[in-house]
Amino acid sequence: MWKKDETFSNLLEFKALVEKEISKKVMSLRSDNGGEYVLNEFKFFCAKEGIRKELKAHHNPQKNGVAERKNYNIVGAIRVMLHDQNLPLHLWVEACNMEIYL
Repeated sequence: MWKKDETFSNLLEFKALVEKEISKKVMSLRSDNGGEYVLNEFKFFCAKEGIRKELKAHHNPQKNGVAERKNYNIVGAIRVMLHDQNLPLHLWVEACNMEIYL
């Protein structure tokens, strides 16, 4: 995302994709208390869809260990990929997209 105001529309796309691909309903959403997650449209949507919101402490990534660990693993794999192939750092975004795809 380029801007935080894209969060809600991206959630709608992600929810539709997940439910179509695995035929299961999104049951919960874990996020920090960032402004983009506590807007009224977000609250109403989650209530209407039966999605339980799990809000963690704002500016406290240590409380969201699962996501932070995944981010750590992704960044590590990107570094290894770039170093192993002697690629320049300006290819970071492409390497990130590849790692997430894999």
